[in-house]
Amino acid sequence: MTHHYDGELVVFLIGMTINKFWRPDLWLPVLRAMPTMLRELGEAEDSGLLGHRLMLEGPHPTVVQYWNSLEKLYEYAAAPHAGHWPAWKAFNRRAVRAADAVGIWHETYLSRYAETVYVNTPRLGLGRCTELVPVADKPRA
Repeated sequence: MTHHYDGELVVFLIGMTINKFWRPDLWLPVLRAMPTMLRELGEAEDSGLLGHRLMLEGPHPTVVQYWNSLEKLYEYAAAPHAGHWPAWKAFNRRAVRAADAVGIWHETYLSRYAETVYVNTPRLGLGRCTELVPVADKPRA
């Protein structure tokens, strides 16, 4: 199987690095903020978020997000009434106390083409938030 999706596709990776495990007062709020924002985006009718997936790699939890619009991603990030803006301000306030306790990062990719293959696996990644079709039925880019 493969995914089928027509339209703009943005892949957004966002993660954190826990540098000082003994400072949960600084990194735990960062970790807790993401599920709140994902829930908010999932409940909004036209947020632009197609889906997401959590990936764990030691002290570096990462969320892979799929968006239908770069504009909607940036709009959410800057919206003062949405969950991201207060979480970002709170992170900066805490970071002043111990700047090296927790790190955050993100990468944004605008994709013109995405290839996916799913064999004997549940719906994951892009295949989870788009239509799944047999590989033979997907038009080539």
